[in-house]
Amino acid sequence: MTEEMIDLRRDISTDELERLGGGEVAYIKTLSSEEANEIYPLDDTLPDGINIYALHAADGTPIALTDSMQAALGQAIDDELVVASLH
Repeated sequence: MTEEMIDLRRDISTDELERLGGGEVAYIKTLSSEEANEIYPLDDTLPDGINIYALHAADGTPIALTDSMQAALGQAIDDELVVASLH
């Protein structure tokens, strides 16, 4: 984990997160493959029964979908984004 991730470990409301934006803050949402197929217009449907990790900008804009938390975190780090925890 980066120092930036550790420093941002307080609870952030959805409204606060949306106001942060600016291409600097993101969050990762865990979805079932069924939920992901309904929410995102994908060329191929995802297999049933797996977890999908969606990396979103603070304003909710989808950035990436992946099958592992590590890959979603890696994408955030590559994009120089701070990942905020949502509860």
